[in-house]
Amino acid sequence: MTTDTDVTTETVGTGAGDARITWHPAKRARLVLAVGHGAGGGIEARDLRALARTLPAHGVTVALVEQPWRVAGKKVAPAPKTLDTGWRGVWPALAEPGPPVVCGGRSAGARVACRTAAELGAIAVLALSFPLHPPGRPEKSRANELLGTGVPTLVVQGGNDPFGRPAEFPEGGFRLVEVPHADHGLAVPKRAEITQERALEIVTGSVVEWVASLG
Repeated sequence: MTTDTDVTTETVGTGAGDARITWHPAKRARLVLAVGHGAGGGIEARDLRALARTLPAHGVTVALVEQPWRVAGKKVAPAPKTLDTGWRGVWPALAEPGPPVVCGGRSAGARVACRTAAELGAIAVLALSFPLHPPGRPEKSRANELLGTGVPTLVVQGGNDPFGRPAEFPEGGFRLVEVPHADHGLAVPKRAEITQERALEIVTGSVVEWVASLG
C-alpha cells in the first residue's frame, strides 16, 4: 500500500492541453496500471482510489490520469476524439518507467482505453463501469469498442448499472466481473446485501487476480 509520501504528480503536455498523472508506485513494479476517469468526475472516484491504495502492494504501479479538460477546470468532457488525443499524448510518460502498461479507465475513460490500447502497445485493458449504452437506449450499443480491444480485457460492472447491466453484455473475448447491486459509480445502496466496503473489495480483488494472470 502506498503512503502519501510515495505519491507524486506529473504534468504532461498533449495535443488536447495539459494532462496530469498521479503516480502511486510499487516498490518493485512489474506492471503499470494507467487509469483514466469518466466524463462525470475525476480521479477521486471510489474505485480508482481503491485500486491506487491496493495494487502497489501487489507489484503494480497505479497511474491515475486526469484528462486535460479536468486539469483546465472545465465541467463538460469533450468529444471522444479529443479524449483519445489527450490519452495518446500522455502515453509516453506512462510507458517511460519501463514495465508493461495496462490501459484502463472508468466509464468514458474505459471507452478511451478500449479504443486506443492496441495502437499504443498496452498489454491489456481494464474497463470499469463500461458504458455499454446510454441509459434507456440499449440500441445505441458501444459493444464494438469493447470487442475490438485486441488484448486481454477485464470488465468490472455494477449489477444495477443503467449504462449496461452485466446480463446485457455480448459474448466476447473479455472477462466480466459483476459487483452485486452496484450502480454506475460502483456504489451500493445501504439496504443492499453487501456493504460498500465489500463492493470495493470485489473490485480490487478481481483486478489483483486478473493482473497476476497477465504474467
